Amino acid sequence: MASEKTPLQKKDASLCLEVSDSDIYEAMKDIPGYLDITTADLKEIFRFAYRHAIDRLRRSVKAADIMTRAVYFVKTHTPLRDVAEIMAAKRIAGVPVLDDAESVVGIISEKDFLAHMGNADTAHVMGIISACLEGKGCLAAPIRSKKASDIMASPAITVYEDTSAFEIIGLFNDRNINRVPVVDSSGKLTGIVSRADILRAQLVK
Repeated sequence: MASEKTPLQKKDASLCLEVSDSDIYEAMKDIPGYLDITTADLKEIFRFAYRHAIDRLRRSVKAADIMTRAVYFVKTHTPLRDVAEIMAAKRIAGVPVLDDAESVVGIISEKDFLAHMGNADTAHVMGIISACLEGKGCLAAPIRSKKASDIMASPAITVYEDTSAFEIIGLFNDRNINRVPVVDSSGKLTGIVSRADILRAQLVK
């Protein structure tokens, strides 16, 4: 399993927000009527300019700028006990699943484990704990002999390195997901963007 745990090189990206002249110009166009500049007017201009700056930043920042390059992954044939071990040891909530051609074909999250353990009544972490406290045995038993491809979410939702952060935020909200693998033109894994990466880049206020 050593080869499946090897992380890609990580690049640390730090981004700061600056209000540009064009942001101010666009903000001024948003304010109807003649502008007799006062302090209140300037505050109003800044409010609109800041909004334009945020929108510009969201659209100009790409996945490659904010993604985590140190990605732990598994293969389709990786036993679930090994997948769980990697996720627990690295304290991560999900991992991409690669096929033998190194293409991303799925993703496994904590939710996928819970959904396949026991029944609908225990498909939640507290349901697992409750069942264990009642002495109902190991609810992971039904999936003990399974492999990654048996429970992964597939096809994988992926983005490219030039996908804008603005689009990724929309994808997170529309698909109710917390992370998305980043791939190159051939579908090979190059990184991963999580909600935490978005927050670190200060793209969500």
